[in-house]
Amino acid sequence: MSFKELGLSEAIVRAVTEQGYNSPTPIQKQAIPAVLAGGDLLAGAQTGTGKTAGFTLPILHRLSGAGAQPASAARPIRALILTPTRELAAQVEESVRIYGKYLKLTSAVIFGGVGIHPQIKTLKQGVDILVATPGRLLDHMQQGTIDLKKIEILVLDEADRMLDMGFIRDIRKVLAALPPKRQNLLFSATFSDEIKALADGLLDSPAMIEVARRNSTVEVIAQKIHPVDRDRKHPLLAHLIKAHDWRQVLVFTRTKHGANRLVEQLGKDGITGMAIHGNKSQSARTRALAEFKDGSLQVLVATDIAARGIDIDQLPHVVNYDLPNVPEDYVHRIGRTGRAGATGEAVSLVCVDEHIMLRDIERLIKRELPREVIAGFEPDPTARPQPIQLRSGNGGGRNNAPRANAQPRSRTAAAPAGRTAGSGTGNRGAGSENRRGDNRSRKFG
Repeated sequence: MSFKELGLSEAIVRAVTEQGYNSPTPIQKQAIPAVLAGGDLLAGAQTGTGKTAGFTLPILHRLSGAGAQPASAARPIRALILTPTRELAAQVEESVRIYGKYLKLTSAVIFGGVGIHPQIKTLKQGVDILVATPGRLLDHMQQGTIDLKKIEILVLDEADRMLDMGFIRDIRKVLAALPPKRQNLLFSATFSDEIKALADGLLDSPAMIEVARRNSTVEVIAQKIHPVDRDRKHPLLAHLIKAHDWRQVLVFTRTKHGANRLVEQLGKDGITGMAIHGNKSQSARTRALAEFKDGSLQVLVATDIAARGIDIDQLPHVVNYDLPNVPEDYVHRIGRTGRAGATGEAVSLVCVDEHIMLRDIERLIKRELPREVIAGFEPDPTARPQPIQLRSGNGGGRNNAPRANAQPRSRTAAAPAGRTAGSGTGNRGAGSENRRGDNRSRKFG
């Protein structure tokens, strides 16, 4: 099946073809006709499946048809796409620009962390499609610098992450400002009870799509556990990188401090690395991710929010230096590799403190992960588990209360790099969500 057969316009198909894509992914085959039909949609898809193009392409088609504004007319915002993080917002808006390059539509992206005035200027000039993070969007709403009364299409992208980051109140405030008659599209990697409740209140008789089993891990990813003592994790990681000549390794730590410390330790081993998290400046995150993508940076160390933002074709290795506190985050982390049919490897360094976390992860993915003890790094069988310190106020969302029956939720606010959005007109918005982070990709969708 081709994109043209899905009902997209020649101009959109031309732009897609120029990017080297000829056949839609499974989520695109299902989502594009559903969005073109005009009804609400509830879609479940793991990251890396092409879901962004699954909604941007049909939105571009719909807005470029009936009701398209003349170039000289003041443009009301007709489509609003909400994302949890600044870099994901930049990635989505870039997709809009790339695939809409032959259409007379404008787009902008707004998020926190930079000045609001260039964004105000852009919005005054008129925008057809706005991509935003909830925090900065609310800032504009409170200042009266944005008009959402003409919204025809609303997208909540990565809704599970938005809820996990504590955005539910912000989302409800935004929804209250939108016209009641509109098309609603909700995309989520997982379907928790909270997502189902949100969907029930937001969507009207939605079409439902799910292209990956709930909370599943990608089958092409080789997953492995290396048992190791807590104070031997760094030497083991350095050993694995050198012994296997790993050239592009994404490593996840539990805290920002842990990420910084690991980068310093690896540097002493002659391994180049940089950390990305909420305490890093936007320019530092941008530089780190750019160098990691082009291969000049060997190791990128990130905290959990980065799991949704780093989208790199052919990323071969993901390492869980620390297991995540929330089992679902394991799925999001390792989903950075094994994309678009490529194979990938996800390695977890697990000490005695993390055995309960590992059990919860295996219960979630419904499989036992293979263990492999590395010679010279055998764990002490007499070691006793110690409490894992979860620092509060470590960034992320607004709801930091621990779950009643589980480990406290991690709110480490990793903020991977994306484009630093400046001021501009038409297609160029500005901003950076100062509380959250995510990023763009060269992968289609």
